Amino acid sequence: MHGEYKIPGGKLVVVDVESEGGVLRHARVAGDFFLEPDEALQAVNRALEGAPADTDAAGLAARIDAALPEGTVMYGLTSEGVGIAVRRALAHATDWTDYDWQLIHEGPQSPALHMALDEVLTAEVAAGRRPPTLRVWEWGSPAVIIGSFQSLRNEVDTEGAARHGVEVVRRISGGGAMFVEPGNTITYSLSVPEALVQGLSFQDSYAYLDEWVLGALGDMGIKAWYQPLNDIATEQGKIAGAAQKRVVGPGGGPGAVLHHVTMSYDIDADKMLQVLRIGKEKMSDKGTRSAKKRVDPLRRQTGLAREAVIERMVASFRDRYGLSRGKVTDDESACAGDLAREKFSSAEWTSRVP
Repeated sequence: MHGEYKIPGGKLVVVDVESEGGVLRHARVAGDFFLEPDEALQAVNRALEGAPADTDAAGLAARIDAALPEGTVMYGLTSEGVGIAVRRALAHATDWTDYDWQLIHEGPQSPALHMALDEVLTAEVAAGRRPPTLRVWEWGSPAVIIGSFQSLRNEVDTEGAARHGVEVVRRISGGGAMFVEPGNTITYSLSVPEALVQGLSFQDSYAYLDEWVLGALGDMGIKAWYQPLNDIATEQGKIAGAAQKRVVGPGGGPGAVLHHVTMSYDIDADKMLQVLRIGKEKMSDKGTRSAKKRVDPLRRQTGLAREAVIERMVASFRDRYGLSRGKVTDDESACAGDLAREKFSSAEWTSRVP
């Protein structure tokens, strides 16, 4: 069995291993990391030998740490990263390059239709009728998108939203509220087979699926990092937030993961504060006193037009994994349209957590 894991901010670790009689056998670790002294690599392999096959990544990391020679130096490698690669091998996880990725980037859509497209396209990936997809959103109108489990009245000033013509919709994923305006926001979705994140914890899957965009931002001169659980941050402040939803496949079989990210290209902070209710607890948790300081737009950090930022992000993805242009099919469009009207535009769904 073969497993790979790109350590966030680090290097690729590859593990080939067998499972015999419920224990690990013949483990071989490799990769483009740096490790000193040389004998440390054999110590890692020996630490994995004979470990119960159901040991989690943390347990495998503990075995490795206990076996490493004194003074071992790892660069671009962590013991837990090795453990995750082992778990991915045992789970028969796939890699990004195992798929023919499709890009969808169409004209502006209503907020409700965007919510519906996320649900429909991810279900199609789960059913095997659609390839893994990167979808770049274009917003037809300003909106507040609240998380699946958020209280509407606690998160949104509905009078402020109505005054500014801001539509309020609820998405299927968890996480916090997003304030978006056309031209000021960059949003994208990844609809991926569950196999791509097999062997990863929920938290690790966020870092794994965000790795490519951190590289794209780095190419634009922005030093960004994944900040658990679901933020992308820089020294100047948060620039993006992510959310996920797991979709079960037909008959309860292997499904798909929806991972979407909203990035602030620019922001009208005064309007945001009139639309969102940002509590003191949330502010203190982010280590800042002002909501205006929580988000630092990409326009200021890159000096690039929004379209140029998107082009560079897409090009970075294509260079890494391959990407062909696609579109929403007629059947998908019809299904999403029905869902947008019947579910995501309904007061019942939007107010399901009052």
